[in-house]
Amino acid sequence: KLKPQNFSIFSTMSGSTEEATINPDGSTTFADDATDAGFDKEGTTGDESGAGAEDAESGAADTVVKGTDPAIFLALAFIGAVIIYYVLYTRNKKKQSDQESFFFEMDGDKFNIKLPAAVDEYYDVKEKVEKAGWEPGKKMGSPDDAASAPGRALAQALMKRSIADIPLVTHIQKESPGMNKLYAQSMCSVKQWKSYQAAESLISGEVEEVRAEADDIEPGWSQTIWRQAMQYHNMLKNKHETERKQREDAAKNVVKQKQIQEEEKKKPKLTPEEERRQRELAAEKAADELIKMEEREKAGKKAFANGGMKKGFLASKKK
Repeated sequence: KLKPQNFSIFSTMSGSTEEATINPDGSTTFADDATDAGFDKEGTTGDESGAGAEDAESGAADTVVKGTDPAIFLALAFIGAVIIYYVLYTRNKKKQSDQESFFFEMDGDKFNIKLPAAVDEYYDVKEKVEKAGWEPGKKMGSPDDAASAPGRALAQALMKRSIADIPLVTHIQKESPGMNKLYAQSMCSVKQWKSYQAAESLISGEVEEVRAEADDIEPGWSQTIWRQAMQYHNMLKNKHETERKQREDAAKNVVKQKQIQEEEKKKPKLTPEEERRQRELAAEKAADELIKMEEREKAGKKAFANGGMKKGFLASKKK
């Protein structure tokens, strides 16, 4: 028997080499025929695996599309950082501005001190009394002495001047410890410190000048003039405060009276008969009060006449 022989046949149509078997009867069998079923299965399997791969890729793409882009997180983080920085910057800027305004106010207003007009008025009076024959250091006589009138007028002008200086003196005395502490801790500007020093020098000079003028008017008066000025200042301050309070109370009473009048106008008016009836009731009530008062007086006199107080009540007891 002839055995089947295998030959390699080149297929020009497919462009590939295929293996064929020649049978004894002259028929030819190709390897593709024997393995068609296998190829179909593999092809089917390949198609299924290919479809599965495509589905997986599609699902991954959908996940990427449907998921949040990381750039969004970066953008939100950047915006949050900008907002936090802006808030902190604004807060620090406001704090710095408040501190600068505080120092500016202290530099511009707190120690921008000018002496009162009473200082110039004093020197005007002094010029006049010097023309009238007043001499410094001369003791003043009695109030009735005409020769001492210029000196007394000058003394009054000096007291008026010292009283006007009291608010400035107390202001510098109050601010001095704080300013010295700020300067020692380097917490005040140079401008502020110089402004304070100028104000303190001005007030110190005024205090010493008033003392010198006081000794010229009355020797030894420099020791007591500022204490007297403080007392007069407090008296005038209390007086002004009382007057202000009285004016406020008077204004409140005026407003209250107006309110009462307005309320009376809103009340319904009584008829002549009702007014007459009210007057009668008021008269009856007053008459009843008088009768009761007379009865109480009579009862008291009767009790006193009948020995309402025990005999010998005030007498000392015998031992």
